[in-house]
Amino acid sequence: MFDEVVVAIAIGHHKNPLFSLEERVALAQSSLGHLSNVEFVGFDGLLVNFFKEQKATAVLRGLRAVSDFEYEFQLANMNRQLDPHFEAVFLTPSEQYSFISSTLIREIARLKGDVTKFVPQAVVEAFERKHQQGW
Repeated sequence: MFDEVVVAIAIGHHKNPLFSLEERVALAQSSLGHLSNVEFVGFDGLLVNFFKEQKATAVLRGLRAVSDFEYEFQLANMNRQLDPHFEAVFLTPSEQYSFISSTLIREIARLKGDVTKFVPQAVVEAFERKHQQGW
């Protein structure tokens, strides 16, 4: 679909992430770094501005449920108002992954449940380190 992919990892001011931006970039790299045409970049600010800085042709977004579509559709249209060249491409997961969310995974891990079938080994180990730090 794309010759090159930039995995854009946002600070997420409206969220309360367990891992820092640097940790999340490192986890993405350790999980997907073997792909030669993929770059991992953390950013702060508006996605549409990052899109312009990267000279991207499209932003790839995942839709797990109909409820995701409403938010993503609104976001894509707002970004298109800010930059008429902004293009969003939406993909849906296989049914077996459609229920997975970072919130659910984080809660299972926080309660020391087994998340190995949902996340790469590097993420499992990162959760273990958080537990050792008193999480």
